[in-house]
Amino acid sequence: MTKPLVDFGRPTLLWRRWGFSVNVDRRLAAVCTVLCGLAIALGVGCLMLGDFPLSLGEVLRVLTGGEHGFPATVVLQWRAPRVVAALVLGAAFGVAGAIFQSLTRNPLASPDVVGFATGSYTGALVVLSWVSTGYATVALGSLGGGLLTAFVVFALSQGGRRPGLRFILVGIAVSAMLSSVNSWLLLIATHDLAATAAVWGAGSLNAIGWSQTGTATAVIAVLLLGAALLAPGLRQLELGEDTAAALGVPAARTRALLILVGVGLTAAATAAAGPIAFVALVAPQIGRRLVKGAGTPLLPAAATGALLLLAADAVAQHVLPVSLPVGVVTVVIGGGYLVWLLVAEARRRL
Repeated sequence: MTKPLVDFGRPTLLWRRWGFSVNVDRRLAAVCTVLCGLAIALGVGCLMLGDFPLSLGEVLRVLTGGEHGFPATVVLQWRAPRVVAALVLGAAFGVAGAIFQSLTRNPLASPDVVGFATGSYTGALVVLSWVSTGYATVALGSLGGGLLTAFVVFALSQGGRRPGLRFILVGIAVSAMLSSVNSWLLLIATHDLAATAAVWGAGSLNAIGWSQTGTATAVIAVLLLGAALLAPGLRQLELGEDTAAALGVPAARTRALLILVGVGLTAAATAAAGPIAFVALVAPQIGRRLVKGAGTPLLPAAATGALLLLAADAVAQHVLPVSLPVGVVTVVIGGGYLVWLLVAEARRRL
């Protein structure tokens, strides 16, 4: 007799295969299906819009191989890399935010708020200034900066009666210091490098192509697979490390691997498009509220992050009078959400 691997305690769909059975939460499946459908529809819409508008039929013929020539160049070479990058990077930011919010059990603990994204940006700037401008090298610098920042934040936030709050405060302080370092690096850089880094630092998909998108997608896909494998352990860690250890989860190792995956996702996305702010903060909480379940599940966070970043990029490109980096739009969205979240948390504690 097979036993369910996952049971959410709510209406589920039972899936059986190879002697195993999995209870899939119906609401979670429905929410993720709707979010993915909206993201695909919006992606097709983005392929239609631009200085050379295309009809839905032309875009679909290009995607199915029935249309060639200039429309195919516009769709496949100019617009598709940006759409794919927005979806992949948005999913990466969403999962990274969900990991850190779950580990700390604090909705403010996202990589951009606690300084991991800023540290990744610092590492990338150091590499850009003194080593190379290639994606692989910048990605390694971004990963190194993010990991070093994570180590410092976690080391300084240990102890005390409220480790979650201490983690947030230490992260904000480290982020502020690293922002000063980043400003100094931009001041001493050459004019061309400073201009490029400044636009990239705002979080931009404007110049992204298949080379950056393909490499980032491959790296992020591996990390997302790692996050999926670690998801059961993360769910147990949400109950507390002592409870997780009692259930047979190697708490310390699982926590370290989750941190590595979360920082890796942040660094890979940052290396491709810059530190796009607030997607990692907002997406997990929106996904959690849509699912209405316990904890911060990774799949809705990924789907919400992908849809959110693509929608923000569509607004930055086609709705505003002037085309802006997508990070400008996400800052406006995330800033409003952050204010609402702080007010809601303050009211809840009163």
